[in-house]
Amino acid sequence: MSKLSFAAIVVAVAFSGVASAQSSDPRGACKADYDKFCAGIAPGGGKIIACLNAKRDQLSASCKTALDSRKK
Repeated sequence: MSKLSFAAIVVAVAFSGVASAQSSDPRGACKADYDKFCAGIAPGGGKIIACLNAKRDQLSASCKTALDSRKK
């Protein structure tokens, strides 16, 4: 295997890890939904999660997945 092929594989694996981390982290996966639906909510005491859950039917699929992963 050439060095270039090996480097391409390493980069692909690294980026796939970043994508999966963002999808399971509500801060990354729900940023746009927070900005759209809950921007006026101050952090603390689970208020942002409660706001997002209240708007659940309007959230992006990635945000819903991230919120579900918190429940496990």
